[in-house]
Amino acid sequence: MGTKDLSGTYWFCQKHHVVEPFAGCGSRQRIGPFDTEAEAAKALDTIAERNRRYDAEDAGWES
Repeated sequence: MGTKDLSGTYWFCQKHHVVEPFAGCGSRQRIGPFDTEAEAAKALDTIAERNRRYDAEDAGWES
């Protein structure tokens, strides 16, 4: 099994609250990978939106 080349990807560092290239902080502190810096910069918003959507879907099952 080979490893995927992640060079050229972007990550959001939760420790420093900045977008980093693959060679940035360790994986435990990052969210990603993203194809663009803009997508990585919106990582927390993307997570919040997905959580709202999942919560709404769960609420539909609970009714």
